[in-house]
Amino acid sequence: MKFRQFLLVLFFYSLIFSNSYSIEPDVFVQSTVNRASNILSKNISKEDKINELKVIAKETVDIAGVGFYSLGSARKNLDDIQKIKYSKLFESYFLKSFSSRLAEYTNPEIEVQGKKVLNESYTIVNSLLIGTSDRPEVKIDWRIYTKNPDDPLIRDLIIEGLSLARTQKEEFSSILNSNDGDINILFKTLEEFSNN
Repeated sequence: MKFRQFLLVLFFYSLIFSNSYSIEPDVFVQSTVNRASNILSKNISKEDKINELKVIAKETVDIAGVGFYSLGSARKNLDDIQKIKYSKLFESYFLKSFSSRLAEYTNPEIEVQGKKVLNESYTIVNSLLIGTSDRPEVKIDWRIYTKNPDDPLIRDLIIEGLSLARTQKEEFSSILNSNDGDINILFKTLEEFSNN
């Protein structure tokens, strides 16, 4: 391969696979699901798939943003040390939950169908998980944070109208409400999940 061709290939590779995406939100979503699908179709162990999926999640999901949204108004009561601890615990919790669930799929085919710009910070990307003989088709909307247009990030998935971020927020709120708002109980819950 000539050096000029090599540079061209390297350029396009960086556009698609680096964590700095200079692409439109719908293209970003399609390239992300294609990457995940490629991993899930590999003939490797589930553990290896999970590890590779975690890399994608770290690059494409605003884990910190999702985490503090999920905490709701309780985040206002955290001191700086608690915020750091929560961020670390939530990242471990999120990555394990996300990757282990996704690893159950075998080569899912997701087709991006359109997008709707809500404002300069958010775009909704519409997609469809193609149905098979084993499962029905599923409508998935992606809430993409686009405040930095060169680095869009996933903030939420709305599956058949159900927001995963909102569901997570309600779950954490329930844990806190059942324990007099004790943040350490939530910390312990996240830690136990991540370590099991």
